[in-house]
Order: sequence, then structure tokens, then C-alpha cells
Amino acid sequence: MTTTPDIAPLTRLASGCEVHLPGSAGYDAARTPWNLAVDQRPAAVAVPRTVEQVQDVVRAAAAAGLRVAPQSTGHGAAALGELELGGVVIVRLSELTGVTVDADTRTARVVGGTLWQDVVAAASSYGMTALHGSAPDVAVAGFVLGGGLSFYGRQHGLAANAVTAIEIVTGEGALRRASATESPDLFWAVRGGGGNFGVVVAIELELLPHADVYAGMLLWDRERAPEVVPAWVAWTRTAPESATTSLRVMSFPPLPELPPFLSGRDLVVIDGAVLESDDDAAALLAPLRALAPEMDTFGRIPATALLEVHMDPPGPSPAVADHSVLGSLDAAGVEVFLEQVGPGTRTGLLAAELRHLGGALARPDARGGALSAIPGEYALFCVAMAPEPQAAVAGRAAAFGVVRALSAWSRANLVPTFTETRVDSSRFYDGEDWAALCRARDVADPNRVFVANHGL
Repeated sequence: MTTTPDIAPLTRLASGCEVHLPGSAGYDAARTPWNLAVDQRPAAVAVPRTVEQVQDVVRAAAAAGLRVAPQSTGHGAAALGELELGGVVIVRLSELTGVTVDADTRTARVVGGTLWQDVVAAASSYGMTALHGSAPDVAVAGFVLGGGLSFYGRQHGLAANAVTAIEIVTGEGALRRASATESPDLFWAVRGGGGNFGVVVAIELELLPHADVYAGMLLWDRERAPEVVPAWVAWTRTAPESATTSLRVMSFPPLPELPPFLSGRDLVVIDGAVLESDDDAAALLAPLRALAPEMDTFGRIPATALLEVHMDPPGPSPAVADHSVLGSLDAAGVEVFLEQVGPGTRTGLLAAELRHLGGALARPDARGGALSAIPGEYALFCVAMAPEPQAAVAGRAAAFGVVRALSAWSRANLVPTFTETRVDSSRFYDGEDWAALCRARDVADPNRVFVANHGL
């Protein structure tokens, strides 16, 4: 027999903090994450506008016998959406935002649910940028707390390693600051431990001294995939750490809102950034350009423009995905990849991506947290659009099929921000770090107030 939680404490919150309950006019809009394929139905959705309101929500939820799930945009909501959320309050941080840049220390203080596009824009005023992801509307907190893969990553490492301090609301509703010198155990745990430790209401992070960058994409028809894919894989084996790129085999529906070079087409796309001079970057890319792409946009661009290079969906979209981390990819592995998504195949996937890892991404950082490196050579990410449930089932099967086909080249570890299903989260960490992370959770949240996309 299940009991209905007493939500009265939530309804008595101070004015100014929206609280949406099932059946209320704003509930459906508030509970809907960026990933529209996820149907999350929590006991309530709170939308605080101040840190004090976050504290009030956490205290009220605890008083009501409810748990708390922090969420900014819901890009990574798929794993959370697999849970029964009837006893959970989602704390939506989309109204708690802001960026302050300190040019002297080359750092930024990022509030709550702030998006990367706002951080990058603020940093650009000072000739700097950040270890952001490939989409402008992803929130900073979820990205960096899950490690964070950037097109600057092979030279500068995981985004989590750039975090210098956090401010977090704990299960008792207290506000704590954590850094290398303040609550260092909590600081270590939250950098990679995701939303398991509290509601992060501010992050301080180091910025990068790049006002512009040599970046862009190369594009071919998918019929060229048997040439392009092995050439890119061979190129990555000797590419310097200054180059972080991905290769995607993509299939676009014939939609009028898409540009002609995408609409209705099957393509191979290589994109990313090269942190070199124009001449050195051009020399490095020469073997790929020798394959005569029909489109080549690589060149010197403002750092803000890198957010658009990967062509991520410009707004909320329904999608399902699967993922694995690959080790060295030999000729046989490339052939299997092509058998799955190359010319003539009809997988139903929007994209099958190989993201180049290695370099600083694979080296543990002595100053880092629970997740400071991703062992492996490539992150495989397969995604399908899922506008309705039947398409979601087919898309998951298609994505899993590619991942399964490449299992002989797969490693045991996974990338948290690429993992769209509930998995054993020990796969994100090495054994000792996993054990230490669980101990840190016992100390920081002994009552298990918080529910994360990937729980401990």
C-alpha cells in the first residue's frame, strides 16, 4: 500500500517561489524537461528565484516526507524519467541565473541554472571563454557536475576540473561553500558526483584565454563514409592534444525548416576545434581536406561561435540515445561501425557520433574531483528523434544496436553526460573513487534527500 505524501508544507512557502502541483494550471509546463521524450511526473515542481527560496523548498520537501531532484534544463532528464517520481519535488533552477566575470583572476561565478551561452557571452567581453559543451542552451551545473566534454577538452581536460568552488544547499536546507580549503571532501565529491549531494546554487570556474578559435566542420555525403571514417580514425591516432573533434554519420528528415544542405540528406560530418595558429591548424587538417568535402567551414571564428558548430537542436526536442566508451578502434571496428550506419543502412538514427577523447581528457587531475578523467579513445553516442512513444521504442533499439555491435571495442566505463539511461553508476568511476564517493554521500546526505539523474 502506498501513501500520499503531505504536501501542505510546500503550499506554505514564501511568496515568490512558484510551486506547481499535479492538476494545477502550470504543472505540465513546469514538469516538462528539455528532452521532450521524457514524461516526468513529480509530486511538485518548485521554481525558486533566490537561494533563500531554494533553502525553503528543500526544508519544506523534507517536512513533507518528499525527496528533491535538482534540474536546470532537463537535457539529461532521461535517466531521471525512468524513476517513479511521485515522492519527489523537482527544483527547477531556470529562474536562478547570472554570471559575474573576474578578469584579474580569469574566473567566473555562475549562478544556479545559468546556461553556457550566457557564460560564454560574458567571458567573451574580456577575451576569454570556458570549457563549455557543444550546445548553447545546456546549463553549466549539470554539465560540469557530470564531468563535461568540451571541444577544448583534449588540451584542457574535463570541465569539472575547471571548477574552483561551489555553493550548495544541503538536505537540511543549509547553504555551504565548498572549495579546496572549505569542505574539501564535499568539493571533491560534487565534481563528478552530480546532483547527489544537494542543490548547487553557484559555481566558480576558471576561464580559458581564447578570444577566438580555429574551428568548424567538414561535410560529405554519406556515400563517402567508407573513405572518410577510416581516414578520420587514422588521423586521430596522431592528432595533437590541441585538436578535439568528433565524427558523426547523420540522417535528416526532409523538413522545410532545415537548410538545403541538411534537409532529407544522409551525411558524414567532422567538426571541432584546433587550438593552433591558422597556418598550423590548416596543416593539421590537410589530410581531411584532401578528401574533398562538399562543405568546409573551418577557420578563425569568435569563441562564442563555437557553440553553434555542432548543430545541436536549437530548442527542446524529443530524443532517445545510447552510449559507450571505446578503446582503440582498429580496421575491423571501423568496418563494423560502417556496417551499422554506413551507405545503404536505415537505422532510424539522427546521428551516430564518435567523439575523440584522450589527451588531457584521459589524464587524472591531481586537483580534480571524483571524476577528473575519462579513460578511452572515443565516446560513442547514438541518438534518435522520438516524437511519439513508438518512435522512442524504435530509436532506443536502433541506438542500442550500434552500441552492441561495437561491444568488442567497448570499455567498462561510461561518460555521465552521455548516458541517457539508468545504469550502475559505479561505471563512471574507478573502484577506489566509487567507494570514497559513496562514503561522502553518507556524510553529506545521510537521509537521502536528493535524487540525481545517476544515483549513488
